[in-house]
Amino acid sequence: MGIPSVNAAEDTNNEKLSLLRMLNPEVLADPYAHYRALREYDPVHWDPYMHAWVVTTYPEAVTVLMNYSADRTPQSAYLEKLGLSFMKPFAAIMVQQMMFMDGAMHARLRGICSVAFTPRRVEGLRAAIESIVDELIDSFIASGRMDMITDFANPLPAIVTARLLGVPVEDHEQLHAWVLDLAEVLGNFQHHPDRVAEIVQSLEDLKSYVAARMEEQRRQPNSGLIYSLMTAEVDGHRLSDEEVIANTIITLIGGHETTTNLIASGFLTLLRNPESLNQLRGRPEIITSAVEELLRFESPVQHTARIAPADMQLGGKTIKKGSRVVAVLAAANRDPSRFPNPDHLDLLRPDNRHLAFGWAAHFCFGAPLARMEGQIAFNKLLHRLSRPALVDEKWDWRENAGLRGLTMLNISFDPGLAKERS
Repeated sequence: MGIPSVNAAEDTNNEKLSLLRMLNPEVLADPYAHYRALREYDPVHWDPYMHAWVVTTYPEAVTVLMNYSADRTPQSAYLEKLGLSFMKPFAAIMVQQMMFMDGAMHARLRGICSVAFTPRRVEGLRAAIESIVDELIDSFIASGRMDMITDFANPLPAIVTARLLGVPVEDHEQLHAWVLDLAEVLGNFQHHPDRVAEIVQSLEDLKSYVAARMEEQRRQPNSGLIYSLMTAEVDGHRLSDEEVIANTIITLIGGHETTTNLIASGFLTLLRNPESLNQLRGRPEIITSAVEELLRFESPVQHTARIAPADMQLGGKTIKKGSRVVAVLAAANRDPSRFPNPDHLDLLRPDNRHLAFGWAAHFCFGAPLARMEGQIAFNKLLHRLSRPALVDEKWDWRENAGLRGLTMLNISFDPGLAKERS
């Protein structure tokens, strides 16, 4: 597996540099100092606690995303060996999801999903997203306070995704509850034993839900994504029912997690950088550039894993075939060799080719929708809320090292100066 020897003198450094330090709430609250230390000390670092190579520089992360294998679903025997048998239901569905595939199988699935997830379909949601955003703001604007997570950042993508999938919008709260459970497994370094049964049940319930909607749409087709996945055809190939369910679930998780965390973390970032907030409020036309910078600065997806397909050289290190490699996207997005003054928020940053949505073949095909939701949300919030301010001095980040998001974000504003819909 390409595991280099580690002597006692190196052990202290390895412990200090391990990604497992993300389990420390203080490190989780601000992981960028830890990423910086890793990048400066050993940018392609063997982490014996993670049993993986950890990559924190931009060019090496791009190399991993382009040339290393995404086919990383653990085998049943391996899960048993690690005492992770509860992961077997997740592994069974992962093998049918495009984000865990390479080559022809990945191209086939992505081609079919892309036919069902066209730019025209996304653009067609713009008016609906604007209306949803306004309705959510209407629900709390008179109070002068909001919890960004509960009142806005959670329900927005949940409602939008329900409409996109072609399922009843009133189901969005249940869908989001299932997604929150499943997100505990994705990208996380530890799992709470007392939550395992509940999370597995959420997976089974969500699979049953999608299967039931498929049966309904066979009888009464609609223009939603689920029906498009059921009927889309590329070069004579169509998805099996199991593949439709698996890729609907990964679309749900991606659509919820990326957008919720972009909006909440992005608004927190703006409130902590009032000059940038006022800049965007005064110049709403820079919103496209602003969202890209917020994605770079506080990446919703912090890292992703790959497998070395052969013995390879990376950053002067020999990576043996089969070794696990973790590309820390959030660290690469603050690599000073790629982004000058990377810890400074610059809403007009030029050449901002960040890795928040991945790279190359596995670039997130839902990125246009997440970007649109973020652009609409930030501009409407800044237009309609007067004098927004943070209520709390500290914030609780979810205990998930891979999917970075807040549990709560209390914001106050002046309801007397609140603006009507534009």
